Amino acid sequence: MIALLAPDALGGLVPGRIPVRAILFDKSDAANWALGWHQDRTIAVRKRADVAGFGPWSVKTGMPHVEPPLAIIERMLTIRVHLDPVDADNAPLLIAPGSHRLGRIAEPEIDSVVAQCGAHACLAERGDAWLYAMPILHASAAAGMPRRRRVLQIDFSADRLPAPLEWLGI
Repeated sequence: MIALLAPDALGGLVPGRIPVRAILFDKSDAANWALGWHQDRTIAVRKRADVAGFGPWSVKTGMPHVEPPLAIIERMLTIRVHLDPVDADNAPLLIAPGSHRLGRIAEPEIDSVVAQCGAHACLAERGDAWLYAMPILHASAAAGMPRRRRVLQIDFSADRLPAPLEWLGI
């Protein structure tokens, strides 16, 4: 059973942090994508504002995103709640354990970092949750045997943003 919690209750899942973004990933035979190895480096904000140390800017699904200073990303945590089972054939999240401790990883270095850290598939049953440090290198293949794979991802931050920037929130 999945229970919906108020945003302030979600903060109790990761003490000292508040939920700042929620995304529902819905992979299926009709929507079966792959993502190469990468770090999540952007945050969703309510509106664009020029603040020193924040940039570049982008727009994703109509929402402004910005790359903050790495220190903010390093203190963020992500919870992925699995609404469907994810086995090895259903495009599990792949992580490079320990890569979150290496700071910002340049694109040309990603393959060697993954080779050094190894790759781990995050298999899950319905209702399982994974918690990880936001800057971890991660990837996802297209599903080998496509079927529904819904994951609710909630990002948490311990930081307030400098005014006039504000977290988008959930």
